[in-house]
Amino acid sequence: MHIPRKPKIEPAVYSVPEIAALLDINLPKAYELTRQPGFPAIQISNRRIVVPKAAFERWLEQAAFNKQSYDTAENQ
Repeated sequence: MHIPRKPKIEPAVYSVPEIAALLDINLPKAYELTRQPGFPAIQISNRRIVVPKAAFERWLEQAAFNKQSYDTAENQ
């Protein structure tokens, strides 16, 4: 009898420790970031916060764009 295995799928979300590693920041700073307005964190339970990968990528691109725009405006 063949027992089907759980399918191997790519997670759609990052954990807070993964966000810390991706941004090269410490864990307390990563948790602080998840509480910032506009950051795409989702509170799943009292102890679990996740960040959708696609939303994180958009947030990161927008943050870089806003920083670039700010630097350009400030240097004029």
